[in-house]
Parts: sequence; C-alpha cells; structure tokens
Amino acid sequence: MLPAYNIESFSDFNKPETDAAMRAALAKAKSELGRTYPLVIGGEVIQRSDTFTSINPSNPSQVIGNFANGTAEDADHAIQVASEAFKTWQYVSVEERARYLLRAAAALRRRKAEFNAYMILEAGKSWYEADIDTAEAVDFLEFYARQAVRIADESHTLAPYPPEQVGYYNIPLGVGAIIPPWNFPTAIPMGLLAAAIVTGNTVVFKPAEQTPLIGYKVAELLWSVGLPKGVLNFLTGPGEVVGARMVTSPLTRFIGFTGSKQVGLWIYENAAKIQPGQKWLKRSILEMGGKDAVLVDETANLEDAAQGIVQGAFGFQGQKCSAGSRAIIVDAVYDQVANRVVEIASKLTVGSPDEGNHINMGPVVDQEAFNKIKDYIEIGTQEGKLLLGGQPIESPTNGYFLPPTIFGDVAWDARIAQEEIFGPVLAMVKASDFSEGLRIVNSTEYGLTGALFSNDRERLEQARREFHVGNLYLNRKCSGALVGIHPFGGFNMSGTDSKGGGADYLLQFTQGKSVAERL
Repeated sequence: MLPAYNIESFSDFNKPETDAAMRAALAKAKSELGRTYPLVIGGEVIQRSDTFTSINPSNPSQVIGNFANGTAEDADHAIQVASEAFKTWQYVSVEERARYLLRAAAALRRRKAEFNAYMILEAGKSWYEADIDTAEAVDFLEFYARQAVRIADESHTLAPYPPEQVGYYNIPLGVGAIIPPWNFPTAIPMGLLAAAIVTGNTVVFKPAEQTPLIGYKVAELLWSVGLPKGVLNFLTGPGEVVGARMVTSPLTRFIGFTGSKQVGLWIYENAAKIQPGQKWLKRSILEMGGKDAVLVDETANLEDAAQGIVQGAFGFQGQKCSAGSRAIIVDAVYDQVANRVVEIASKLTVGSPDEGNHINMGPVVDQEAFNKIKDYIEIGTQEGKLLLGGQPIESPTNGYFLPPTIFGDVAWDARIAQEEIFGPVLAMVKASDFSEGLRIVNSTEYGLTGALFSNDRERLEQARREFHVGNLYLNRKCSGALVGIHPFGGFNMSGTDSKGGGADYLLQFTQGKSVAERL
C-alpha cells in the first residue's frame, strides 16, 4: 500500500551543499550545449537534416540544442504507431501503469538539480522558479499514480441490485496529442503526459518550440523507467505543421493543451470537426490565458498585499497564466499600496539566472516575446503613469532582459488592464470602493486566478461567491497552485476548467463503462 501523498519539498539554496550541487548541474548542462536531438517514434530514433535551434534567452548567441523540424507525415506516422501501441497498453493493469509514474518520480527527485539547470538555461528561470517547476512535476507523477488506481474501478459507487453483478469502470480513450507550453516546461508536460499514460492512453508529444530540450529530457526520463515502445512518441517542429496535424488527425482521440488563447481557440474549433474516417468526438482539455487581478480593500494588511502583488506580478518575469498583472486598489489606500509595491519591485534583481540564486528575474523567453512586451509598455505610457521600469536592460550578451514595469492610475478598461501581456508589466487600477473593485475584477474575458486582500469577513465571503475565477486566493498571492491542494484551471476564455492536480482531473482522459451481468 502506498504512503499518503505529500507535496515535494523545495530546495534550500542557502545551504552550501545545495548551492554547490546546483552550480555543478549548471556546469554539466553547459558542457552538453549544441547537441542535435532526434524525433523518437515507437522507440526508433529518427534524425533530420532540417533542424531549428533552441537558444539561451539570457544569451541568444548561445545555442542550447538543434532539433528536428518534423513534418505532417512524421505526425501521421507517430499517431499510427501510438494507435498500434494502444491496442496492448490499454489492457495493462492500472497498478502497473502507476508504478511507471512512481519510478519516474523517484528518478526526477534524484535529478532535480539537473532539470533545474536545463530550465535556467533554456527558459530563463531563476533558481527558485526552476525548482518549483521540477517539484511540481514530481507532484504530478506521485498524485496521478494514486488517483489512477482510485478511479479505475468505481463499482463500489453503484447501488446494490441483487439480480445482477454490476460494475463501473473508467477506461482509456485512445491516442492523445500532448501540446504543452514553454513557461512550465517540466511540470506541465509531465502532468499532461502522466495523466494520459497512467489512465491507459498512448501519446504523441510535441514540446514548445522555445523549450524543446527540456521536453526531450522529460520524454527521456519517462522512457528510462521502461515504458513500452510507442506509448510515448516525441516530435518537434512547427506548431502550425506538426501540432496542427496532431489535432486534426482522425486517429487522435483527445488533445491536452496549455498555451495562448489564440491557439487554444483554434484547437477547440478544429478538434470539433469530424474528419473522414473518424468515429468519435474528440475531447479538448485546454488551459489558456489569464488577466488575473489582485483586489485590495482598506481593511487589508497592506504590507502583505504589496508583497503579494509583487510576487504574483513578477515571478518568472510575469510569464505565467496565473500572473497577477492587475492590482485593483480601493481609493482610500491606493497611494500607500502603490508606493510600497513600487518600492519592493525596485529592489528585484534582473540578470542571467545562471549567475546564482541572487537573481530574482531572468530574461523573457525570446525575441518575439521581448518585442510584444515592449509594444505593450509603449501602449501603457499612453494609458497610465509609468511608475517603474519601462526600458529594456542592456547586457553584454544582448539577453532579452526587461525590468519590472509598473503603471499607475490605469483605467479599468485600458488595454494593459484587459489584454494578456505575459511579461513583467503591472497595471494598477484605482477603485472607489470594494464593490467597484469587484466589478472591475470580473470585467475581462478571462477567469483563471485572482486574489483578495481584506480583513472584512463579509467581503471575503462575497468574493467566494462573486469573484469569478477558477482559482481564488484570499489574503495571499494569486499564483503558486500546489498539486492535490489547489486544483488548477479557469473559466471563460481561460480554458475548459480542467483542474489540473485535482482529484477528478484524470476522468477527462477516460470514458465510463458500465457492465451488468444477469445472475
């Protein structure tokens, strides 16, 4: 019998031995830079001369690795191989499938510093943010292993009926297209893959084009614990080619996606279209964007609120769908909170995260993101008062460094207060009172996360009812969901409310089968 699930602890980089281990892992990862990585389909290594490069966003001239530009034909091949593997994998006992995940969790726990290093170099994560990502991946493996066993046979939930022997089973769907983002390049792919595989499905996995090395390492770790060939197939290449074919293939049964609203809506629309030869309705499990708000009223602990606003807005450079990019503050305490937020944020250190744990913020992920965020900062200068930041930070390596940027006195309907920027940009909005603040909170098309800082019990209870987000946090920051503790997923244009890390999440990767035998 397995011990009770507990979340993975975070590394303490203040300990000399942990600091030394992290630096050694970074040195080792740097020694491996520039290698070429293949497609892997059915266990077969497939090299391609047509490749693209992954770069270090702290130093764009530094090539992390070269990756195959897969084709639509490669996607078709991988889906066909996964379909064949499904014929046997679906009948492997859930206990055996769960053991693969538990072995992977143990392996990842041993290799935590190594995976942290990959994310520091390829994604620009700080040591702290990288360690959180790796720990969450361990949690997904451990939690889903236990949940899969729990939900496989739910016959005990049925009412007794003596004339028949009855059963209810959650069985796998088939082949899944797994398309994760770059911002949590270990945790989210691992969570999607673990959920699909442990429930008896086979998968084709295409990592984000910005972080393919980390994607390859995630797949490699799962292969290393003995997964049968064809259960997990690895593809890289353009999303509009490889990803599109994965979504539209008649053999694909479901799509697990985390990313932008634009791509998520395309997937939702095209997965709903029945292709020639398709004999099922595809399932879309989508987690998209957010324009998350932190609401502060005049009864709040203002220091806690200011700290929470900064942590939520600028963790991993604001490149989280859960980032608190709007601070809505009631007029009575607006100046006090705004001044303190600027003061705290001005002390954040920005630089190349491989330098050490003293770096709070690294680069944004690539040139495209850098340009987009700069454009929004320019828009912000027309829509509010620039209180901090605004100008790119020059570096000898020409990294994509942007400072924490804060605009004050922003109108609730301004673009920088309504549109997802996905960068270190905070819009502070003044509300006349709590009621207006709550109306502003719910004014966007998103509904992912949000936070309220208040010591008024009636307002806290009103927020429970009316603050319309999938993850609401009271008197704490609006990011940092923990697996099994804060099931994560949003409303409206934030996705299908899939609730990753929740007790019922795996049901989305299964279909219910009721069996009755007359005695």
